[in-house]
Amino acid sequence: MNPRMLPLCLTAALMLPANALPQSFLSTYKGLPYRDTRYQDGPQKIPGRVLCAYYDLGGEGVAYHDTDPQNHGSGELNPADGNYLNEFRIHEGVDISYTKFDRKVPIDDNPFNKVVPPRDLLYVGWTQPGEWFNITVDAEREGTYDADSLYTSNRGGTISIDVNGKDATGPLQIPTTNDPADPVAWRQWHHWNIASQLFKVALSKGRNVLTVHILTAGNMNLAYFDFKQGH
Repeated sequence: MNPRMLPLCLTAALMLPANALPQSFLSTYKGLPYRDTRYQDGPQKIPGRVLCAYYDLGGEGVAYHDTDPQNHGSGELNPADGNYLNEFRIHEGVDISYTKFDRKVPIDDNPFNKVVPPRDLLYVGWTQPGEWFNITVDAEREGTYDADSLYTSNRGGTISIDVNGKDATGPLQIPTTNDPADPVAWRQWHHWNIASQLFKVALSKGRNVLTVHILTAGNMNLAYFDFKQGH
């Protein structure tokens, strides 16, 4: 069994027969799709790009688990100055930041990127083993979907994905993006790359809940999963 913490409702669901698990999880899950003054599109659509920073509403133990209640991005690294990006989900434990371009010392538009990320893209960072977050999605049709991931990883590590309360992928190895040629030490957390076809999952048509678990190493920035219909 993977050494990770599970949502309380997930732990209870694991005691049910396997064929009852998905329906039981969806009927008892208390989290809600993310929405705010700028994003009001409901569950994120698959096929499509699913942003990690738009994890569900519901708080600690329901929509996510974080090792401490402080958001180390919004309001800490990024000053609480009224700016939407700087204060994004500032009162929640999941640590959020965004890609920054055109700084005196290049940050997320640096020459050591494997790919250049979108500007002002929100992402989940400061990840630690045992943490998890849920994302409610809406699948266009039943079937298997392949997912790429935009990420950084200073030290490598593993994650896994649950679908409706059930492990769907097992441990997924995240390759390190560390580049010893970069002379700026803190920028090892800002070398962006795409993990092509990182995982494959089977989804029911309509509502599904994905749980992203940080299993080992941590120190990853997770921006999005890009889902395409599998073959």
